[in-house]
Amino acid sequence: MAPDDINDPALAAAVDKQRRIWAKEAKRYDRQMAFWERVLFGDARAWVCAQASGDVLEVAIGTGRDLPFYPPDIRLTGLDLSPEMLAIAKDAASHIGRTVTLKEGDAHQLPYPDESFDTVVCVFSLCNITDMRKAIAEMHRVLRPGGPLLLADHVISTNPIARGVQRAFEKLTIRLAGDHQTRRPLPIVTDTGFTIERRQRDKLGIVERITAHKPSCPHDSGWDANDHRRRDETRACDAPTPHWPMPDCHRALR
Repeated sequence: MAPDDINDPALAAAVDKQRRIWAKEAKRYDRQMAFWERVLFGDARAWVCAQASGDVLEVAIGTGRDLPFYPPDIRLTGLDLSPEMLAIAKDAASHIGRTVTLKEGDAHQLPYPDESFDTVVCVFSLCNITDMRKAIAEMHRVLRPGGPLLLADHVISTNPIARGVQRAFEKLTIRLAGDHQTRRPLPIVTDTGFTIERRQRDKLGIVERITAHKPSCPHDSGWDANDHRRRDETRACDAPTPHWPMPDCHRALR
């Protein structure tokens, strides 16, 4: 999607800048990412992609580094801002015999109708998307009720020394690559209405993996299964059986 299609001129300019960055970086991306996967990201891609099922959308598919990790029976669509990255992804898919529909587009305005996909995936890309909140809202919009949102990204560390290094490094990475070191998608995921099922942080808390889902029940939104509460401190519909009467939609799902 062209940046002119975005109503916010500042956002449109940022998206256009990011597109130009990826045009220059596309040929180097796989080599650079392979290094970070060895030293920091580990098996995050496999962890995320193994959970995908049905009609799957990968937002910011890039050069297709996730392609080998998806189950063979899914129907995969990959969207990316960069035609240069998509060209590499097309070759990668052909090399491994993976069928995938690739489309150029912007994560801030996904070119799909509401509730189009059973699973939405985004791996090590929310750090680069200009308006993370808008992108996550779009993921919520195109996901079918009950479907999983699967994420992995580098986030602000739980270690104070590492956080200091990240903040200093970020001044350079944002300017050169639009890459944020101190973001954390999790609070925005819950604020958007997703239910958190699993979350895992590794490497001084720098790498975070999230399995969430779009609730089928309106009382379910914002639930975090790791601490058995929603962000507004009320119970969710698929929570462990509470000690007070359940909402009607919870009873209907039992």
